[in-house]
Amino acid sequence: MRHALLNLEESRIREVANAGMGRSDVLAFWFGESDEGTPDVVRQAAIDSLQRGETFYAHNLGLPELRAEVAAYTSRLHRPVGADRIAITSGGVNALMLAVQALVDAGDEVVAVTPVWPNLTAQPLIMGADLRCVSLRPEPGGAWALDMAELLAAITPATKLLVVNAPNNPTGWTLTAQEQQSILAHCRTTGTWILADEVYERLYYEPTANGCAPSFLDLAEPEDRLVVVHSFSKSFLMTGWRLGWLVMPPSMTHHMGKLVEFNTSCASVFTQRAGIAALQHADAITPRVVAHLKQCRDTLVPLLQALPGVEVASARGGMYAFFRLPGHGDSLATAKRLVAEAGLGLAPGNAFGEEAQGWLRWCFASKDPQRLVQGVERLKNWLGL
Repeated sequence: MRHALLNLEESRIREVANAGMGRSDVLAFWFGESDEGTPDVVRQAAIDSLQRGETFYAHNLGLPELRAEVAAYTSRLHRPVGADRIAITSGGVNALMLAVQALVDAGDEVVAVTPVWPNLTAQPLIMGADLRCVSLRPEPGGAWALDMAELLAAITPATKLLVVNAPNNPTGWTLTAQEQQSILAHCRTTGTWILADEVYERLYYEPTANGCAPSFLDLAEPEDRLVVVHSFSKSFLMTGWRLGWLVMPPSMTHHMGKLVEFNTSCASVFTQRAGIAALQHADAITPRVVAHLKQCRDTLVPLLQALPGVEVASARGGMYAFFRLPGHGDSLATAKRLVAEAGLGLAPGNAFGEEAQGWLRWCFASKDPQRLVQGVERLKNWLGL
């Protein structure tokens, strides 16, 4: 087997979850998903599709009507985007992997902003890339920030691809529009592609005109070297459906269709019908999801901040509280102990990069915020407070 695959680290999030799965006494907050089911109108669209017998292959790039809905949805939030720039994928993970496969050759230099969900750094390594990481830094109080000068200095004409996730999983850090403009302008001069993972753009808690975090799609021209990844998972409560999309330069789309063919052929039709329903009801679904997540964030974070010595900031975007416990420097060992001794399931910070060693990620997307209160009580008791 290829050394790139043999040398891949297994997910430390899964390592912790596997230690607690099947235990009814564990309050699990380790995965990045809500415990609330997909809205009925979305599920019904899939049921109706199956009842119609839509169980056959679709176009590699997705159903034309779903691509049109995605383009219209994107255009309402950002600058106009045509359906000729959209590819439907089998989840956001698949979209990210397709983009990396399309852009990265073995030996290419890839720069990634970390800490970040481990798939985003593993995918370039799978392709044999030379990966360089530019780390966010924790500030007093638990917020994380980017040194823009350091990032821009790391991106040179030798850099094929920049990978950036904002709003960020796990830290909640978000790029400003001014920072995005600086990155875009710099990458134009170096000829570097930008792969922007913006799956959390709607899970944003600051007031904005479009209800979104800043996006590269607000700034870029159609033929800029920019690929943006989105997913139905977070904003529409559809994690298990495995449905996402790519926005790319129009000259790239046909070739992306070829790549989809050799990966998955296409997303399932009934899943795409569910996606159409989700977008058609986005104004009813997503604001409610975001309002509830804000309530969850504002329930959890003050409780964590009240614990002596805990460092945690209120995330501007995403669905996570990222925090550090005093005296617990080994994230993985701490997370495993919390499962075994406290019945509390969290993700270890060093799963997202060694710079996050000593931190823990708590997904606050809970249908019942009282579960978050119970979880903090378990943590408090475990700490002996």
